[in-house]
Amino acid sequence: MSRRQHSKVTSGLHVDKPEQPELAEHDASILDLAFAMDCTGSMASYIEGAKNNIRAIVEEIVRSEKSDVRLALVEYRDHPPQDTTFVTRVHSFTNSVNEMESWLQECRADGGGDTPEAVADALHDIINLSWRREATRICILISDAPPHGLDPNGDSFPNGCPAGYDPLRIARDMAEHRITLYAVGVEPPIVRYRDFFMAIAYITGGQYVPMINAQLLAQVIIGGVREEITLERLMQNAQADIAREIQRAEEDGVDDRETATRINHYFASRKTRTKQMRNKAGATSKTAEECYSKCADMSEMASKFNAIEVKEVEEEENKEDMNYELDEEDMSLEQAKRIVQKAKSRK
Repeated sequence: MSRRQHSKVTSGLHVDKPEQPELAEHDASILDLAFAMDCTGSMASYIEGAKNNIRAIVEEIVRSEKSDVRLALVEYRDHPPQDTTFVTRVHSFTNSVNEMESWLQECRADGGGDTPEAVADALHDIINLSWRREATRICILISDAPPHGLDPNGDSFPNGCPAGYDPLRIARDMAEHRITLYAVGVEPPIVRYRDFFMAIAYITGGQYVPMINAQLLAQVIIGGVREEITLERLMQNAQADIAREIQRAEEDGVDDRETATRINHYFASRKTRTKQMRNKAGATSKTAEECYSKCADMSEMASKFNAIEVKEVEEEENKEDMNYELDEEDMSLEQAKRIVQKAKSRK
């Protein structure tokens, strides 16, 4: 089997029920939703969760947001000799839920090797999918292990991805291409690397979502997608106002946090309400926001990672906070920060 396998893109794709509406160009409800899924041995329950719920997830998004949805999947494992099956396996966009289900049915949790996996390769393949120009673009990354090149302990490729891909640079490319990353971190295995995943999600204007229960995966996907559609609609309708506020902030020489505060006040004065997934436990840390996300590349991030004391977190921590229901509230400062990241990257 080759190191990198790509599934064939079928022609004459059909739309499964529920019927998906015809939408105008540039409508935020035109949704391209891609999954990057770690398919190594420890991920069986999350693969099963995706298999069992993908149809219900799509039906709920279509019903609630009147969305035109396409789905894609990138499976990833690791580079040989750590794993000799495949590095990534790519299934490009389809509007057939049946086809997505068949891909997931073929997924197997197997292999791995050392601690890190081919995260960078998966994100590289994600950015090279055939995204629609007018779509809201979301990537759901589901992982319990870091990329190569972050932590030398237990890393067979301590200098980074053998293919030369840099996940930090790719995250910035994703942001420029309007791809919002939701990093679902399987805890407790991912805890030591939580700030890394927070940082790459933050760069794209997305979120890190900690998870200790695979049964909540569907709730996270639905909540995250609906929140992003809300923010995309808001940004589309207020594009000129957001650009003006950011320009004023730049002229005043203030940082991104103050810029986000101003954006937040602007929308608060207009009594703007937004959908918000409950994700208190995944709020971006100061380290991720102010340190890791500012690094030029993985080499710089690795040097800072090794210099920062990482406190291990017990599995019981934040269990009560892990409820990902969707609320409608005044725009939060966290959402304003994400809007600033998106707007600046898309200039």
